[in-house]
Amino acid sequence: MTDIVRYRVTGMDCASCAAKIERAVRSAGVDDLSVSTASQILTLNVARSDKRLSGVEAAVSKAGYHLTPIEPESGSAETMRPTHMTAGYRWALWIVIGLNVGYGLIEMIGGFLAGSQALKADALDFLGDGLITLFGVLAIGWSLAWRARSALVQGVFLGGLGMGVIGSTIYRVFTAQQIEAGLMGTLAFVALAVNVAAALVLIPHRAGDANVRAVWLFSRNDALGNVAVVLAAGLVAWSGSSWPDLAVAFAIAGLFLHSSWVIVRDALNDMRAPTDN
Repeated sequence: MTDIVRYRVTGMDCASCAAKIERAVRSAGVDDLSVSTASQILTLNVARSDKRLSGVEAAVSKAGYHLTPIEPESGSAETMRPTHMTAGYRWALWIVIGLNVGYGLIEMIGGFLAGSQALKADALDFLGDGLITLFGVLAIGWSLAWRARSALVQGVFLGGLGMGVIGSTIYRVFTAQQIEAGLMGTLAFVALAVNVAAALVLIPHRAGDANVRAVWLFSRNDALGNVAVVLAAGLVAWSGSSWPDLAVAFAIAGLFLHSSWVIVRDALNDMRAPTDN
């Protein structure tokens, strides 16, 4: 008999993460599945007694993500079993939220002061990470329907921010503005330090090797963006041209807009699907 088995996914924040999880599940022999970046839920159309589930959990863990079963209760309601969400871990997540949102706002202001579109795009990435983590903390225990509705609002909001950065960058292409390369590089180095600090806060509260891997993936991806901004600042100082800054801004904002679009798409799919409300 086919059933619906759901897992809360820890460590998934973008379309590429969802693709990795899907490949991991298929490698365990389960092909009837869906992965939502909006609600951060993995849905499998298999019997709850299916022996392949243990293989799915192992494969996803090896890929670098943590699965928490969503157990059915009376009626149609389903609830989370947030076994990894201890008080200490929840507090650590709030610190990470503060670091990401706080520095995101600082870097956005710094982007305007330095005239750097790359800094603004990187600030958008910080704000996005902070909001996604905030959503993960607040939505523990919510029904799939409410998680989808909240994710839709989040995706639209983040998409609006991304479009703002793209529009502003296009405007800068046709408008000459001097970029403060020194300030740009300094803020990018501080951004790298903030990402390292966020990783250090989370590591003591990891729930097994999967979350260690997730922390590494987040830190690596964010650090690559910071390094790109630092390199762009160096190229701006060396060439006297704003094009390196604009190119990095387009790249970061474009990737962020893609993730925002995936969140909105998945949220709409989740809202149309039968839910426990």
